[in-house]
Amino acid sequence: MLKGKHILLGITGSIAAYKAAVLCRLLKTAGADVQVVMTPLAKQFITPLTMATLSKNPILVEFFNPENGAWNSHVALGEWADCYLIAPATANTLAKMAHGIADNLLLTTYLSSRAPVVVAPAMDLDMFAHATTQRNLSELRQTGVHVIEPEDGELASGLSGKGRMAEPSQIVAFVDALLEEKKKNLQGKRFIVTAGATIEAIDPVRFISNHSSGKMGYAIAGELAERGADVLLVTGRTALPTPTGVTRCDILSAEEMHRAVVEAFDSADGAVMCAAVADYTPEHCADRKLKKNDDDLVIRLRRTKDIAAELGSRKGDRILVGFALETDDEEAHAREKLERKHFDFIVLNSLRDTGAGFRGDTNKVTFIDAAGSEALPLLSKREVARRIADKIEGLIQK
Repeated sequence: MLKGKHILLGITGSIAAYKAAVLCRLLKTAGADVQVVMTPLAKQFITPLTMATLSKNPILVEFFNPENGAWNSHVALGEWADCYLIAPATANTLAKMAHGIADNLLLTTYLSSRAPVVVAPAMDLDMFAHATTQRNLSELRQTGVHVIEPEDGELASGLSGKGRMAEPSQIVAFVDALLEEKKKNLQGKRFIVTAGATIEAIDPVRFISNHSSGKMGYAIAGELAERGADVLLVTGRTALPTPTGVTRCDILSAEEMHRAVVEAFDSADGAVMCAAVADYTPEHCADRKLKKNDDDLVIRLRRTKDIAAELGSRKGDRILVGFALETDDEEAHAREKLERKHFDFIVLNSLRDTGAGFRGDTNKVTFIDAAGSEALPLLSKREVARRIADKIEGLIQK
């Protein structure tokens, strides 16, 4: 899919710069034309000669060639690129990007780029976890920068944790998916996607909830929108940015989600029920903070409305996709849910699968429908979203 694509590869001063050589080679093998821009510090980790040999293009570091005065135009680079990939991206470079600082050619080109920008952070675990770095990444995401999450593993410091740059093959796959020309097969279709956890209040301070981050639902909403669908994302509380082209409706409780989804379903062509909705809610919410005393606290819970079941009862010829997160007898529970709620198919997770479930950036799922089941390998949530959208398209085209 990268044949003929122009990839501008930015390399910053990280020990992970050695991976840029492999990354460049994989991009070239995939058919891309690669131009490399490096920060001055990056030259201390990998030589321009290495990158020039692999990319088959001169390496750009300075704003101009001191020998002949030839100008390396950041504007022209930004116009040339189909994707600006910065890998590795250090904490320093990410901070400068987030605040519009342009004190080298790599950063100036970032501000001039009209193409999608992708960063693959690489740093020690404490630097990555630092509130400042996380805030900078959040700001970059909000401006449309795509962030490839670093991995857990052994780091140059000798410590082990999250901060290791993603493997070159994963980065190439991400760029490939980003630049893939999406056919607008869902143009004119309306979909509801639910995401995140609901919050059921006990008193003004405390609540009952779960560990859902909303990442899977947000990935699905974004994927459907990229394929031309008009998407309403009904979401519990989350720090995630709204996917491009998606209409967002924020809710807190299961009752609020029920009201928003049921109201929108009449004019929808389908719904993907990805949210982790509370099955029970406190029968009464105290109007003041409950004070601690020597007695046990008993909270009486009542059943919440089953949103998916209600949509299933009025489904008609619309598409309805469900999710099931199980810990035992996974497929049996999922298949019972499929039939009872009239889903077209259900996406099953098991918490027993490493890398699946809440909060992570990967998922391992099984598609279950009336015809059987299809187990997928461990994939990024973005790729799982693509597979779900493919299956929805297949149902529409029947």
